[in-house]
Amino acid sequence: MNTNDLFDVVEATWPAAKETQVGPWLIRDGQGGGKRVSAARPAGPVTQNDVALAVAEMEKLGQQALFSLRPEDGQLDSILAQMGYEVLDPSILFTGPVFEEVVPPVTAFDIWPPLQIMKDVWSEGGIGPGRIAVMERVTGPKTSILGRISDRAAGCAFVAMHGTTAMVHAVEVLPDYRRHGLARNMMYAAARWAKEQGAEHFSLVTTGSNVAAQSLYSSLGLSVVGRYHYRMKP
Repeated sequence: MNTNDLFDVVEATWPAAKETQVGPWLIRDGQGGGKRVSAARPAGPVTQNDVALAVAEMEKLGQQALFSLRPEDGQLDSILAQMGYEVLDPSILFTGPVFEEVVPPVTAFDIWPPLQIMKDVWSEGGIGPGRIAVMERVTGPKTSILGRISDRAAGCAFVAMHGTTAMVHAVEVLPDYRRHGLARNMMYAAARWAKEQGAEHFSLVTTGSNVAAQSLYSSLGLSVVGRYHYRMKP
């Protein structure tokens, strides 16, 4: 699987409400679903003069001027840097074969639609209704993962399929229950569900600052295959 294929998986499993090409830009209507579904992307070569068009289109949607940049977007990255746009959330794409591990009893379950207690856990981590709406928009196979520890719901995640690749999003574990193996058990449950859907690849995205997540994903046999970041004016 190459990096462009994986970006296709990201967009299919975490979709914007609407994507429109305006001039040399892909403008996304995120409707509160976060940067990943709201950032503009170049659809071809762009110049500094084209930036104003993207900004105007995002303002029409009530969104901040935000751009998503992949490694091949070096020229646009330089233009935005010169215009005062600052780097946000350098992110890392992980992928690898679907692994098979036993999920310890009563620790993680796949459930769709998500229960209210799961929405409450997500909400505590800043994953609100706009991002739940993103999950609901996914048209392919999908589910949510409920993680339990100390006899309570303490973690959740979302996983969806595109082709033969499963991608996990919105991984959240409540602060008091981190570093006790709950996220790992949730990944085991996500991989088990993915295997049942015929997945051959398992993938995730995390920020460059989330060292704990990177360590976990590497220990599951996943490898870094791509990177991207955002730029926005402060």
